[in-house]
Amino acid sequence: MAQAAAFDKSADAKRERLRQLIKHLSFRNDRTFTLASGGTSTIFFDLKPTMLDPEGIDLLADLLLARIAAIDADHIGGLAMGAVPVVVAAVLKSRATARPLRGFWVRKEQKDHGAAKRVDGHLVEGSRVIIAEDVTTTGGSAMTAIEEVRKHQCSIAAVVTIVDRLEGARENLARAGIELIALFDRNDFVGGD
Repeated sequence: MAQAAAFDKSADAKRERLRQLIKHLSFRNDRTFTLASGGTSTIFFDLKPTMLDPEGIDLLADLLLARIAAIDADHIGGLAMGAVPVVVAAVLKSRATARPLRGFWVRKEQKDHGAAKRVDGHLVEGSRVIIAEDVTTTGGSAMTAIEEVRKHQCSIAAVVTIVDRLEGARENLARAGIELIALFDRNDFVGGD
């Protein structure tokens, strides 16, 4: 079930550089934080500074596309706001691949103006979709996006996250029949350099 990733030296170097950027720009452990899941933790990842850094988003898109290259999907999207930068970067860089992806994101609430929709971008009924996340804890945000995408009769190929906090997301998604692919997990940032 796991997608094998054949990383060459260049990919290993990119992964290590991205890990360093995340640790420097997006990792905190200086107090207790309340998480989107409702829990608390002394370890916190705010990936927006990394995703909005030119080197960070470039590396992130390269590594994400390498990890999902073998997955049969034609769309990538996720829950706004955390998934938006990674979705946009993946869509842009996928243009140079054999399988360009179309992107979308799911709003937390339906718009009350304009087309009054909950999904923005490209989501074609019946598509095979990858859900992108910045950080996963329990998988609740991913499941919110998945539930909305399934209303469009789309199937979920996988969920890909930048950082898995290792607090149940993999298990919760597996119970729903969905694979979680993590570029990193919390152990890549706790302790050491």
